[in-house]
Amino acid sequence: MSVTKRTPRMRPETLRRRRDILRAATQVFGSKGYTNGTLGDIADLVGMTNAGILHHFGTKDHLLLEVLTYRDETDVEDLAEQHIPGGSEFFRHLIRTAFANAQRAGIVQTFAVLSGESVTDGHPAAQYFADRYATLRGEAQKAFHVMCAESGITEPDTLEHASAAILAVMDGLQVQWLHNPTDVRLAEATEFAIEAIVSSVLKPQESLLR
Repeated sequence: MSVTKRTPRMRPETLRRRRDILRAATQVFGSKGYTNGTLGDIADLVGMTNAGILHHFGTKDHLLLEVLTYRDETDVEDLAEQHIPGGSEFFRHLIRTAFANAQRAGIVQTFAVLSGESVTDGHPAAQYFADRYATLRGEAQKAFHVMCAESGITEPDTLEHASAAILAVMDGLQVQWLHNPTDVRLAEATEFAIEAIVSSVLKPQESLLR
């Protein structure tokens, strides 16, 4: 007879404590980065010791990955099935995310700082960001495939460029907005850029710059 092992459920108090730590770590990593942000900084915000933080997350590296997962969950928490949609709804989701991000500078700052840091040698989040961008580029290309099929047009050979460009524009606008939120309107500029790129794929026109 086989015995199925059950993963013990965390007590509500433990879950709340972990969420408090994740919020504090998001704040610290966003303002100081992963390298300069210390466990002590995080512990001070939640009234714990370094050992208490490690009791919940094991290592600082694992805490960082949990912070990134926490950040991703905030992007899809309002979706019915809590996963990224397809087709044209994928791009609408990106636009809605930009409007939501305009109200949560701390989350945006954390992502901007950590994604920039992740290109340095040996950074613990390097694989996370490489995988994340690859996944999102793939999702964007699939969304373009659906939209081209629905519109009855031949897929152009620019889908890879368009998919990478959308993500680059979103990230770049976030950095500009963090530096100058008064002059850069994150949500509106993101919507404009995504609309322009999607239109250039579905309704290509002769280049004005060549």
